[in-house]
Amino acid sequence: MGEPDANRRYDAHALLRGLELFRHLDAATLDELAAELEWFALPGGATLFDYGDPSDSLCVLKSGSLGAFKPTPEGVYQLDGVVAAGETVGELGLIVDQPRSATVRALRDSELLRLSRRGFERLVARHPQAMLVTARLAVKRLIARRDGASLSAPRTFAVLAHDADVATRTFAGQLREALCRYGECELVDEVAARGQTSTWFSALEARVRHVLYLGDGDDHDWRELCVRQSDCILLVANARDDASVWPEKSCIDAERALHRPRHLVLLHGAGAILPGAAARWLRAVPGVAHHHVRAATDVERVARLLTGRSIGLVLSGGGARGFAHIGVVRALREAGVQIDCVGGTSIGAIIGAGVAADWSNEEMFDNYYRAFVRGKPLSDYTLPFIALVAGRRVSRLLREAFGARDITDLALPYYCITSNLTAGRAETHRAGPLWFWLRASCAIPGVLPPVFHRGEVYVDGAVMDNLPVDAMRAQGVAEIIAVDIGADDVLHAEVEEFALPPWWKLLWQRWFHRHQRPGILSILLRSGMVNAEAASLERRAHTSLLLTPPLSDVELLDWKAYERAIDAGHRYAQKLLGRANAPRELP
Repeated sequence: MGEPDANRRYDAHALLRGLELFRHLDAATLDELAAELEWFALPGGATLFDYGDPSDSLCVLKSGSLGAFKPTPEGVYQLDGVVAAGETVGELGLIVDQPRSATVRALRDSELLRLSRRGFERLVARHPQAMLVTARLAVKRLIARRDGASLSAPRTFAVLAHDADVATRTFAGQLREALCRYGECELVDEVAARGQTSTWFSALEARVRHVLYLGDGDDHDWRELCVRQSDCILLVANARDDASVWPEKSCIDAERALHRPRHLVLLHGAGAILPGAAARWLRAVPGVAHHHVRAATDVERVARLLTGRSIGLVLSGGGARGFAHIGVVRALREAGVQIDCVGGTSIGAIIGAGVAADWSNEEMFDNYYRAFVRGKPLSDYTLPFIALVAGRRVSRLLREAFGARDITDLALPYYCITSNLTAGRAETHRAGPLWFWLRASCAIPGVLPPVFHRGEVYVDGAVMDNLPVDAMRAQGVAEIIAVDIGADDVLHAEVEEFALPPWWKLLWQRWFHRHQRPGILSILLRSGMVNAEAASLERRAHTSLLLTPPLSDVELLDWKAYERAIDAGHRYAQKLLGRANAPRELP
């Protein structure tokens, strides 16, 4: 590294004092400990230790990023957690005297300090509190892994232009301004970094919260250094251009094995999103998240998503009660809550698609009124061989509302849930024709015919997952707002019977006593949802804010209750958000 030993010891002393594990030690003990530490560099992709190795030391990460990989039953190693600069790794193995429970690799060029088992035991002998603190850190890490929060937010980003015509420097400047809201951020290009050593990079990353390494020129060595130096890779392209791979494809593909996040940023300029652009670019650069950028507000959303400060909205199914989602969304917008990504099931998927399409409140009201109230989606009855209605009207209304756009064309990251009866699992759809997968997501068994696709049978997502919070959590969203409109109070009977009376009596009773028995459509809809209710109760606990609008007076198929349901959702959300003083409690 080219540093004098005295400087290394001083840096180690300062680093150790900032760690919880060593914070209680006095200056003399820190000096002794710093003298025992072995200082070494680990290039990106290199292994610190392997699964099953003896636990003979713990390490302190001075700069860079480490990934902990665990083997699956199939023998494939998957990323289980990320160690950020200033954190320790390997302490659990020392405490329990067991082999390494994971393989740890450098996700990028890193610098570490190693404390041997002997040094650790001497530390514990002199300061028994160190064992307690170490155990506490290990337990915290286990709890974080159990709760799915073991992946640290990236701090350094490689911003790589696809070619010289891309306004990457402008985008990087806007991103830097957005990131500065969460801490100091520096933008480094090849001119600023020319001739600098690894010590300079380490000092920069220790001084500021975020660093953007800008690769917008044709210096391949610098661009590849940007990749090696980053926690996250941003691939920036003009949406209108022909799609192709980046110049440093081999370097980027190598990083894919380390599970470092990679994001495709498509610049559209002012105006509408170019249809089909995302699908075209994602074929050239598969396996990446993507973002549409039209204005500075889109860059702000990207910054929140990258740094773990995003807000995801999850909308449940529930027939006509789902119109309450429109009122809730309106209240959230009025409260200043920035929705960064959306997911939903059944009617929740349909309403969520409007949110992800960036529809205004007025567009939401008008478009869904046209589809569900005027459109009468369940009025094309047919012979009930497969379902009570043909489904052609629903398909036409969805195509009219959303056009031919792909899910990847939506302004916000979006997914919808279907139930795959062939495979016996809930499936998450983040790409493909939007209207098609919405049609599958709302295919109420017995009411609407299933969607048959490539030999498999898809029905309403609410059958298996009526509150798809897990899919939102899996994409690293920080705060989840879930709206569960419920359906546990929609079926009531005012008669005592075990068989139906003659048909003429049924018609007479229905004419004069409309609510004696629930209708077949309501029974089928509720039957398709009831198995998911218990799982929904469990998923409610994994939300940051749960909204459950009171809708007991809205029946599952009462499309005429459109405005009443919207108003109920709006008033309820306004009241709840006012009590919570939103958006203060949300980032």
